[in-house]
Amino acid sequence: MIHGRVNPNQTLETQGITGVAVAHYNYAEPALVEATVFRGEGRLGLGGAFLCETGKFTGRSPKDKFVVRSATTEDTIWWDNNAAMTPEAYARLKADMLEHVKGRELFVQDLYAGADPMHRLDVRVVTELAWHGLFIRHLLRRPARAELDSFAPEWTVINCPSFKADPARHGCRTETAIVLNFDEKTVLIANTAYAGENKKAVFSVLNYILPAKGVMAMHCSANHAVGNPVDAAVFFGLSGTGKTTLSASPDRTLIGDDEHGWSDRGIFNFEGGCYAKTIDLSPEAEPEIYATTHRFATVVENMVFDPDTLELDFSNRSLTENTRCAYPLEAISNASATGLGGHPRHVVMLTCDAFGVLPPIARLSPAQAMYHFLSGFTSKAAGTERGITEPQPTFSTCFGAPFMPRRPEVYGKLLQAKIAKHGASCWLVNTGWTGGAYGTGKRMPIKATRALLAAALDGSLNAASFRKDPNFGFEVPVAVPGVDAALLDPRRTWADPAAYDAQAAKLVGMFQKNFAQYIPYIDADVRAAAIS
Repeated sequence: MIHGRVNPNQTLETQGITGVAVAHYNYAEPALVEATVFRGEGRLGLGGAFLCETGKFTGRSPKDKFVVRSATTEDTIWWDNNAAMTPEAYARLKADMLEHVKGRELFVQDLYAGADPMHRLDVRVVTELAWHGLFIRHLLRRPARAELDSFAPEWTVINCPSFKADPARHGCRTETAIVLNFDEKTVLIANTAYAGENKKAVFSVLNYILPAKGVMAMHCSANHAVGNPVDAAVFFGLSGTGKTTLSASPDRTLIGDDEHGWSDRGIFNFEGGCYAKTIDLSPEAEPEIYATTHRFATVVENMVFDPDTLELDFSNRSLTENTRCAYPLEAISNASATGLGGHPRHVVMLTCDAFGVLPPIARLSPAQAMYHFLSGFTSKAAGTERGITEPQPTFSTCFGAPFMPRRPEVYGKLLQAKIAKHGASCWLVNTGWTGGAYGTGKRMPIKATRALLAAALDGSLNAASFRKDPNFGFEVPVAVPGVDAALLDPRRTWADPAAYDAQAAKLVGMFQKNFAQYIPYIDADVRAAAIS
């Protein structure tokens, strides 16, 4: 039985997904919200937000992600970072999942990934849960109703949280599996209700496809000056570094908060919405993001709420640190209607330094920018992955290693070429700790971070006096209006300068050890910029 609107030549049956009891195609938000509540998948919260829990999985499960190894992928996938699955194991997994969904209700969303029509991906997302359909409808880009009549998916995601994989039969690690097949153009997701797997799978696909077309795929947020899309900036960073918060600045236009491409035409958002962390979310510091948690059809994940009043508890971590909300871009008043921008004038790399060593901002040469891009130093924020309960220092190359199917140098050289061609200024911004490491120091004040970024983006920071950092060699401003000068010199924020020196030496050593793996693949200028 078919409900909803779909190209009659592109039903599930035409894709080999048969025996489904009911297929709900391309429901809009009201119908999806109605279905979620009727099916008992969650509760309707204040303002009509949808409140749900994701069960055992409250973050991504990167160790359960696989790529099917074939002639197509053998020489193009970064196998040190991507676990392989045989075509035979994949075929058994797919057959078993398709058998599993027979007699069930499924929710289908036909969506675009990518705001630039020249580079977008037409994606079908098939889910067991109605709220997953609502989630992905927010996070990808929605075709006009008339476009659905001719929509032909190039890629298909099949998500079955109720299906448990068999490691012996399916060649996976656990009962959970996220599998990308670049020959079949299909993604299978089994045994996890964490909705973020849906969007990250699609972005991993784009991160593989686009570089072959000369398009830089970036795990970053982006914005541009009001009324001037040419004056654009991108912000690289893992979850918890402030991508969403800092790019949603009220005095600039938000292009997107998580994934973008950089083509010969400029930058473009992959998404149609945002997936924002809500732990300790403040109506004072982030009023618009806060407001979305009381907005009709916003998906509110894993937040504790009062069962009588439905008031959300933004500080409650009992379910997870990784509480989130998903909403369409139009919920943010300063969001771009097109998702497009010019070639970035500024490339900002965000890091959450749990060592308390790095300054709040530093100016990078192009070679230093490549060094820090390949290094991807940050701290994994609590809750973003299974088992992470406190910040953990890590090197995640390209500021997004879990989503990079190709070798890091592929992305690094693309970024290097585009920075060189378009003359972008490069900055390293630390949103982590100051005055000591995690547990002793305190988080960098967001007010100071915003002031420093504003000065960088409007060009005034370039007029400041800079000093050369003795440990990392980049340039650090000495004084910036509205920012405590001591904050700009992290050594001065520590009670014991000798302890800072020891911590800095430790971090420098970690950088050196990590970067050794890239030396054979990089240009001489990047090699010269490496920390020695």
